[in-house]
Amino acid sequence: MPQPDKTNVLLIGSGGREHALAWKLRQSPDLGDLYTDSPKNPGLAKLCKPADVQVVGSDTFMLENFCTKNRIGLVVIGPEEPLAKGYTDVLLGLRSPGEGIILQKPRAGMSALEATSLVNTQAVLHAPTSHVFGPLKAGAKLEADKAFSKDLMRSAAIPTAEARTFNDYHAAKEYVLSRKEAPVIKASGLAKGKGVFVPANHEEADTALQRIMLKREFGDAGNTVVIEERLKGREVSVFAVMDGRNILLLDPCQDHKRLHDGARGPNTGGMGALCPTTAIDDRTMDRVLREILIPTADALRREGIDYRGVLYAGLMLTHAGPKVLEYNVRFGDPECQALMMRLNTDLLKLMLAAAEGGGKADGSTSKAAQGLEAIEIGKPLGVSVCVVLAAPGYPDNPKKGVPITGVEKAEQVPGVQIFHAGTAIDDQNRLVTAGGRVLCVTAIGPTAEHARTQAYAAADMIHFEGKLMRRDIGTDIVG
Repeated sequence: MPQPDKTNVLLIGSGGREHALAWKLRQSPDLGDLYTDSPKNPGLAKLCKPADVQVVGSDTFMLENFCTKNRIGLVVIGPEEPLAKGYTDVLLGLRSPGEGIILQKPRAGMSALEATSLVNTQAVLHAPTSHVFGPLKAGAKLEADKAFSKDLMRSAAIPTAEARTFNDYHAAKEYVLSRKEAPVIKASGLAKGKGVFVPANHEEADTALQRIMLKREFGDAGNTVVIEERLKGREVSVFAVMDGRNILLLDPCQDHKRLHDGARGPNTGGMGALCPTTAIDDRTMDRVLREILIPTADALRREGIDYRGVLYAGLMLTHAGPKVLEYNVRFGDPECQALMMRLNTDLLKLMLAAAEGGGKADGSTSKAAQGLEAIEIGKPLGVSVCVVLAAPGYPDNPKKGVPITGVEKAEQVPGVQIFHAGTAIDDQNRLVTAGGRVLCVTAIGPTAEHARTQAYAAADMIHFEGKLMRRDIGTDIVG
């Protein structure tokens, strides 16, 4: 039952990132009912009501109907795939279900009567919710289409790696072999975080091209490849919330991608995070805002894109200054877990302000909407460290169904939160592994060392056969 002056929220996504968002949303006094589309995640199940909103193919009827029936005032979309598919457009009534056409704007030269008729005709497309935290499909192309992203950066003179785009394997191979140093190879589309290759030599680069373009390991995501120069420096993750006009910077994070200590082993979705990272100072963050984020927002507006949600810029801090490696249109995982632990503001109000914006989805301006201008973020609550516990066989072949013990004991460690990423309850009522990254042990403290100590104390209390865990998260080890 809807509560007066409360906002009902639907959270889409099933991982540790979404568990952390739910945990933070729960702290808002303005939250009504909180729903999840992933109640099989035990962490989400404790905080949220289940929502039967399964989307089959392009049929979003159940999702739209649920939002209408339950008076959902905000939909928070965690992962990139639903954003790339246009869920935001559907939920705001800007796109018909499936591959429907975006609503037309009145054309120049139309009479007032014709324009009114067009708007009234299209009003039959019902908006299932009033607010969505997450960009429209056009904005999601920043992550879903790396070729588009590169073109936008070039057009706005945003510092980034030199790159070429190819649709033909033989042309791509010829270009790779012409380079003195093996370049970075990227599938242009979404590849679940596995479509980026950093080869050690030209032979490995060609193997990457074959996997993407000939063997089609990533399907249509590999129709186009982006081949980039290899940048040298230190990687950091910078997050900003946008409302179509304003940019609100959040804390920079250090992600640890490699599987093993010392930045060794294969790339993963992320084995841990530190927030904030000391790798980037205030002066450099000011450059990021002036040279990267503001020009990106301006370039999006020139493309007619009203971007509302979070923008995640993966940066390389080079000797020439910060350069963009990639854009993502959602919170990082596990960076989000570390961010939420130290964020000193009402997350619900923040997300509603971004979704409301200072203008309308059609690009017009609303004087009544303050957007992010009305949001104040207090002094951060401390330093946070997130340590990921992964299943045996991760990242290539993680083992599922392995019993997990010790979580309840670990949750008692002061300053620690355990976020469920890939867990489930089996038919014997046991907590078991259900994905590659299993649990995110996240701690907050006055210093990075204190947070690390607490996080690892809790992580060592959790047991499952074959547990994978790095021991150097939150240190100066990069990668």
